Order: sequence, then structure tokens, then C-alpha cells
Amino acid sequence: MADPARREVRPGGGGMLPRVMQSWWAPRRVVRGLVGMPERVKLVVLMAAMLIFLIAQAPLRAREAQLDPQVPFDARMGGAMLAVMFLMPLLAYAVAALVSGLSRLTPWRLSPEDSRLALFWALLAVAPAMLLWGLVAGLVGPGTAQLLTQAVLGLGFLVIWGAGIAALAGKA
Repeated sequence: MADPARREVRPGGGGMLPRVMQSWWAPRRVVRGLVGMPERVKLVVLMAAMLIFLIAQAPLRAREAQLDPQVPFDARMGGAMLAVMFLMPLLAYAVAALVSGLSRLTPWRLSPEDSRLALFWALLAVAPAMLLWGLVAGLVGPGTAQLLTQAVLGLGFLVIWGAGIAALAGKA
């Protein structure tokens, strides 16, 4: 039996992890390289980001369960799983559709597919920072460190998402 043919790797390509890291310093280039990603892969990107977000919440939920044993850890993680794995993907699709629709009011058009790509990729790109936030929230607790981590996480998300939108938006 012959081995299956190997697919060529595009320049600047690589796996997902190098692209996630590159998104922090060259988000436009990374998102442009992802154009043409099939919808099923976009869904995998979104769900991978949501799974990492869920894992990132575990230290905080454990801390909360330790401080207030009225609600056990399992119940807290169950609520987080419902929110992150079931509600957040629906919200992400709605936000992507809203951004695509609002782009029709501007000279820079953004297709629904490109809107989803920019948003879902931004969520996956900030997933490592979300893991850091979870550790800080769970181990250090409320305070300056958690606030600073949230600020970096939020700003990183907005910059990567905005750069993705800018890279994919076409002039009308």
C-alpha cells in the first residue's frame, strides 16, 4: 500500500499552535492565511476555544467552592460548562452575524463567513491568556494581578479581532 500523498505546507502556515502565538504580533497576516477555512473547521476552532475557556475557569471555581462550600465545585463547573460550551457558541454566532450585518452600513463589507473566521480565531488566539487569567484568579484571587490579566486578555482579544476584521473586510 502506498502512503497517502502529503499536503504541501504553505509559507507562514504551520499548525494551529504556532498560528495562535503569531496572532499576538501579526494578527492580520495570520487571519489572511486562514481565508478559505471550511465552516466545519471554524466550528472546531470555536469549540476548541470554548473548551480552553472552560478549563481556564476550573481554578477560580475551585477557589470559590473552597471559600463557599454551599455550592460544590461540581455544580459550579456544571454551570460554567452550560454557559461556555452551549450558550457562548450561540452568542458567538449571533455576534458574528451582527458584525457582518452592521458592516453593510460601512464602505468595508464583511461576509458572514469572514466575520465568523475573525471572531472565532480571535477567541482561540486569546485562549492561552485565558488560561493565565484562570490561574491568576484561582491562585492569587481578586486584586491588581487579576485586573491586569483581564485587561491584557480583553485588549488582546479586541486587537486580534479588529485586525482580523480589517484584514478580511473588502471595499464595496
